[in-house]
Amino acid sequence: MRTNRMLLAAAAAVTAFALTGCGGGGGDGAGKIPTAGDGTSSTGTGKATKGSGDAGGKDEVASYVEAKRAYVKCLRENHIDAPDPDANGQVDLGDTGALKKNPAFIKASEKCGPLNPPVPAEIERRLAPKLTPEQIKTQFAYADCMQKNGAPDFPDPEPDGNVYGDVQWDSTTAAAKQAARTCAPLIGDPVEQGPGKG
Repeated sequence: MRTNRMLLAAAAAVTAFALTGCGGGGGDGAGKIPTAGDGTSSTGTGKATKGSGDAGGKDEVASYVEAKRAYVKCLRENHIDAPDPDANGQVDLGDTGALKKNPAFIKASEKCGPLNPPVPAEIERRLAPKLTPEQIKTQFAYADCMQKNGAPDFPDPEPDGNVYGDVQWDSTTAAAKQAARTCAPLIGDPVEQGPGKG
């Protein structure tokens, strides 16, 4: 099994774009189909989905922001002018494409990377795009299609249409790649872009 959060994020982003055009689905997308969380509830689809109740959410967020501060401090100590994280722990480093070519940033990233914490589900919920009812329906249809066509462990979205947390599913099998090609039209994704590439 492998974490495939980038594909999940791309799926929701493509869905939002396909259904609303350049206007998008709103919100500051956090990378996620948008990816998904804890608990269980049911939806009109008849599938079990994950609920958003998280009693430890505030502590989780506070710990995350503190960890991001430590990460930023490390970057600064290694000659990268990084701003303080915001209330959600987000750090705006500007043009990341240029930074990835910057030898100083590459060196700092190697040293500070272990301090950079994974994004907790509560932050993903805060930053996830707000999907329309049509987009939510599409997300459930896509997950159902994936599960029925070779990727049975593809995650169900939560009731808001997004997926949160460290979601694990195996995108490397031939069946999963075929499922992605089969289901891609549902989210307006080019057919040749299957999972397992990320």
